[in-house]
Amino acid sequence: MIQLCGIDEAGRGPLAGPLVMAGVILKGPVDGLNDSKRLSEKRREALFDVIRENSRFHIARFSARQIDDDGISACLSAGLREIMRILGEADYLFDGNSAFGVAGLRTMVKADASVPEVSAASILAKVTRDREMIELAARYPQYGFEKHKGYGTRPHIEAIRRHGRCPAHRKTFRIRALEPTLFDA
Repeated sequence: MIQLCGIDEAGRGPLAGPLVMAGVILKGPVDGLNDSKRLSEKRREALFDVIRENSRFHIARFSARQIDDDGISACLSAGLREIMRILGEADYLFDGNSAFGVAGLRTMVKADASVPEVSAASILAKVTRDREMIELAARYPQYGFEKHKGYGTRPHIEAIRRHGRCPAHRKTFRIRALEPTLFDA
């Protein structure tokens, strides 16, 4: 019997930090799974090791530089192919509405909230990315990455305005709040 492999990503839209993708084939039921965004940080952390111990999984990671060099869609496509190559034969289900040109997988909007394997992938991807953002916060404390995880919050944009971008920032992601307007001329 072919097993279901859920795939999800974390970090598609932030201004800084990596894109992290996870593929998960559960070996059995895991209690408490849900979309990672609906779980508290404490609950995600608790489930992280439980999922790892009760699954076959692979985590793919793309740095801000890779995202700048190749583009976010190409990174998503490469991550999907990497997960499928590493985990082998499975019924692949990716959260969302695009397969990014990758054959052999299905997509489903909001699968992370309704399919346990995708929920588990969502948790592995988010916890992995959040941990890396906390490491980046220690290296670049002026940006507050530990609080906003690289997303375009007002404090993050203000920090970029004051300090410029650091190597963890995606240079190709536009920040409208920092662009000149007609009134600035």
